Amino acid sequence: MSDQSPVAPWYRQPWFWFLTIFPLAAITWCAVMLTVALSMEDTMVTDDYSKQGRGINYEIARDQKATDLGLTGDMAFDGRQVTLSLNSDEGAADFDYLILNLFHPTLSKYDRTVQFRAIGNGRYEAQLLEDIDGRWYFDLRGPDNTWRLKGEAWLPKESLVIKAKDAEQE
Repeated sequence: MSDQSPVAPWYRQPWFWFLTIFPLAAITWCAVMLTVALSMEDTMVTDDYSKQGRGINYEIARDQKATDLGLTGDMAFDGRQVTLSLNSDEGAADFDYLILNLFHPTLSKYDRTVQFRAIGNGRYEAQLLEDIDGRWYFDLRGPDNTWRLKGEAWLPKESLVIKAKDAEQE
């Protein structure tokens, strides 16, 4: 007695699909991950770790200088208009201008630099070119670049108080 039942074509065999679905899924996932990896920028990677490492001591010295001067500031945002009151232990901190660097946490293409101009008695003002929104790291420096005030804030905000921190606290 022979079984003359017809055999289904290869693409209708359940074992074929069971054995090929995992390799096909792995190949598809690999192609997707390669596409994502090749299309994204690697902005957080730097080529010169050694130079950045040596620069850390300069940054710590700038933070300590701001602490020694007792610098505190109050930054107020009104749309794109920003005003800053900067005081030290000796009273109003008068400089010709100040530089505020705003760093986006993940994308360097959104980083901004704002120059404050003095309007007298420790007060400064600046104009932003674009609206800012979200989490930002800020870095406020004087014209001689010997001190800095740094921190993190969610912007826009009506006012932001910035203070010098001890280098030992960090």
